[in-house]
Amino acid sequence: MTTSRPFSQALDCLRTVGLRPTRQRLGLARLLFDGRDRHLTAEQLHSEALNADLRVSLATVYNALHQFTEVGLLREIVVEPGRSYFDTNTSDHHHFFYQDSGRLEDIPGDQVQVARLPDAPPGTTIASVEVIVRLAG
Repeated sequence: MTTSRPFSQALDCLRTVGLRPTRQRLGLARLLFDGRDRHLTAEQLHSEALNADLRVSLATVYNALHQFTEVGLLREIVVEPGRSYFDTNTSDHHHFFYQDSGRLEDIPGDQVQVARLPDAPPGTTIASVEVIVRLAG
């Protein structure tokens, strides 16, 4: 019978993308990648970390989230200037944003059709298109 260490999934995740598995990164990865897709802010993850007795600063949480985003483990969803969520679902999809509660909800990528996009400026290519549908009331 084999048993896995509690951090083995997080450790494998970090090693696969070439990030050094520091104590803080391991702890945050374990909280983030628990098998379910979620949207959360840095402040929400910081609170979860403190509740799990993972002593990290908010700056460390921000740094880790941006590092995870850079290597493709997360997507950053900017809903308004200065307000970002981090999404563990990196597949092609879009979002409903509930303005009153601040909640994000996934919209499958095939349920949104963009009929026409402008040409990309010279020397660039369109990397992706993300749609955020804002809901009120």
